[in-house]
Amino acid sequence: MSVQQTVVSPLTQTKYQVRLDFGKPGLKRMTDADVIIWVDSLGQFETMSVQACAVEDATIIAADLTNRTAAAQWVLEHQVRLGRRVTIAVVAAGREGAFTSHDALAAGAVIDALATAGIDFTSPEAAVVCAAFEGLQKAVGHLFTASVVGQEMIVAGEREKVVRASQVDTRTDVKVLRLAS
Repeated sequence: MSVQQTVVSPLTQTKYQVRLDFGKPGLKRMTDADVIIWVDSLGQFETMSVQACAVEDATIIAADLTNRTAAAQWVLEHQVRLGRRVTIAVVAAGREGAFTSHDALAAGAVIDALATAGIDFTSPEAAVVCAAFEGLQKAVGHLFTASVVGQEMIVAGEREKVVRASQVDTRTDVKVLRLAS
């Protein structure tokens, strides 16, 4: 009698507590995460769309540069409430599932805040965007306004929205998009 082994895709990064992916395809890949942190730093996606793509039994919160520390604290408190270590998927919205510099920097900022809170067993992908944020932190404002999406929004008359989104830790609220039971 043979025993079937379940093959887990490396894309899910399951051996790490903190993982990183991009876009709606990334939401679908993070099948066993307890908490999904959706990082849409310039508000390009609707939250209903995010909830529809994510696994059903995951808690989903929204975070970005402006509330990264509050989000990390929320996750730490959630972990304490559950009485066990939680797995966290940081999913940067990106653009149609592709890389965007502003969401990568914001995801890195969230991962940096998680590490500061003591949640730091990160995948290599998560570590890379965290290091990018750490190294470029002083240039974040410029990088947001100079990014492709930032420039598109500025041309559309939304400069202030881009500037506000590039500010670090200016908010203490955390929006819970879905709380798993």
